[in-house]
Parts: sequence; structure tokens; C-alpha cells
Amino acid sequence: MPRVYATPEQAWPGGSPPPDAEHLLARASQDVDDALLCAAYDTDPAGMPTDPSVAQALMEATCAQVEYQLATGDDGTGAAGRWGSVSIGPVALSDRRDAPAAVGDLDLAPRAHRALRRAGLLPGVIW
Repeated sequence: MPRVYATPEQAWPGGSPPPDAEHLLARASQDVDDALLCAAYDTDPAGMPTDPSVAQALMEATCAQVEYQLATGDDGTGAAGRWGSVSIGPVALSDRRDAPAAVGDLDLAPRAHRALRRAGLLPGVIW
């Protein structure tokens, strides 16, 4: 089972989460995991962080990632924000907005990056 670092209540405080909140949080948590590929921190048997400050940073990064994905219209396909308009059948793309990302590139929210960096969790950081 994938790790999810935030609850709908944490991601949408005082508001009502969308119907697919659990899915959005799971996908954002996977992005956070991808960003932490070489990070080292203590975990419990389920792989969740045991240090409260690390858990807080992962929660903040996950919430920031969901917010970013919703703001950019990211639907999980990787195509969001890359085209001015898209049609599915019989495929019509137009108005390319940026260069294609390399396979494996992670579109991490700036606020998520900062939360992970402040906690010393990004790759190459030893604490």
C-alpha cells in the first residue's frame, strides 16, 4: 500500500475536500517520495517517518504538491500546461507552451521543494 503523508483535513483545512481527495493526496505523496529518492530518515514498519519534524515536512510538501497540481490543471498524465488546447479524438494538439520534460523529471511544487529543503530531506543533504 502506498504511503500517504497528508489527510484531506490537512490539505483542505476548514474547507470541503474534492471527491477525489484521497487519490490526489496519494499521487502527491508519490511525487514527494520521488523527490526523496536518496533521503535518509527513520521510519516505522509501514515506511512512515517517525520523527515528528520529518512527518510535518512530508505533510506540508504533500499539501503543497496537491495545491500546485490543482492550480496547474495536472491530471496525472504529464500533459498539463504543455498545450494551449488538446483534443482526444482524432487527436489535435496546438500551442506548445514549453519544451517536453525528460522521462523521469518530477514537476515538484516550489513550496513542496522548500518544505523538503528546510527539513534537510532533499538528496545530497546529510544530517
